[in-house]
Amino acid sequence: MAKEQEKKKKVKISTAIKRDLQSEKSRLRNKVYRSRVRTAIRTFQDTLTKGDQAASTEKLNEAYSLLDKCVQKGVYKLNKASRTKSRLAAKALAKA
Repeated sequence: MAKEQEKKKKVKISTAIKRDLQSEKSRLRNKVYRSRVRTAIRTFQDTLTKGDQAASTEKLNEAYSLLDKCVQKGVYKLNKASRTKSRLAAKALAKA
C-alpha cells in the first residue's frame, strides 16, 4: 500500500524546467513535420524532372497538404507556406 502511494506522489517541477521540457518536445515534433515537407517537395521535384504530369500533380497536392498541416500545427507561418506553395506551382507550370 505504501509503495502505491509513493508512485502516485507528484513531483513539483519549476516552470523553467517544465518549459524546457515542453520546448524540447515541440522541437522534436516540428523536426518531423519539417522533414516530411522537405521530402514531399523533393519527390515533387523528382517527378517534374521525369516529366510525368499526373504524378507531379499528385505530389504537388501532397506537398500542399503537408504545408497546410504545418501551418495548423504552428511549425510554419502562413506566409512561408503560401510562398513555398506559390513557388512550387510556378515550377509545375513552367514544366507543363
